[in-house]
Amino acid sequence: MKFTDKLWISILPIYHAILKHPFNQELMRGTLPKEKFQFYIKQDALYLTDFSRALAQLAAKSSSQADIVMFLKFSEGAIVAERGLHEFYFQEFQTTLDVDYAPSCFAYTNYLLATASLRSYEEASGALLPCFWIYREVGTYIYNNAAPNNPYQKWIDMYSSDEYGKVVDQAIDFVEALFDKSGIETRMKMAIAFQTSSRLEWLFWDGAYRMEQWKPETA
Repeated sequence: MKFTDKLWISILPIYHAILKHPFNQELMRGTLPKEKFQFYIKQDALYLTDFSRALAQLAAKSSSQADIVMFLKFSEGAIVAERGLHEFYFQEFQTTLDVDYAPSCFAYTNYLLATASLRSYEEASGALLPCFWIYREVGTYIYNNAAPNNPYQKWIDMYSSDEYGKVVDQAIDFVEALFDKSGIETRMKMAIAFQTSSRLEWLFWDGAYRMEQWKPETA
C-alpha cells in the first residue's frame, strides 16, 4: 500500500466527521444559511492568502527546478481560481472582505506558515496536502448528492472538477515521491503534519458553522 493511501486511511474518522458536519450537509442540500456561508467564504479568502504564501515558501526551499515551478503554479492557481470563486460570492451577497481572522482560521494558517518556515520540506508538504485532498473528496461527495438548483453550485462545481482533481493528484504524487526518499523519522513527521492539518480542516468548517468569535472579547 502506498504511503499516501495509508495517510488517507489514518484520517478517515476526521474525513467522515467533515462529511457529516451540519455545514457540509446543509450546503449539500442547499439549505445552509447564507450568513454562515458568507462567514465561511470570507474566512476562506483570508486562509487562501496564507495558504498561497506557504506554497511559495516551499517553492523557495525546493532544490529542483520542476518542484519550484510546481509550487509556484499551485500558489498562483490558489490565488487566481479560488479568488475568483470568492469574488463571485462577494458580488452575489453584495459584501466585501471586511473581517479579520476568526480563531480556527488563525490557528490553521499560522500552523501552515510556521511549518513551511521552520520545519522540513517534507513535513511542510505533508501539512499542505490535506487542503488539496480533503476539498476534492468533499466536493465530489457533495456534487454526487447535491440538491438541484443548489445556491452553492459554483462552489460544488469547482472542487469536484476534473481540473481541480488533476492538481490534487499532482500534490499526492509529489508527497508520495518525497516519502520514497525519506527516513523513518521524517515519514512519521509527515504523517503527523498531515493528520494535524486534517483536524484543522474540520475545525475550520465547524468554526464557520458556529460563526465563531474570539473569547473573551477585548475592552
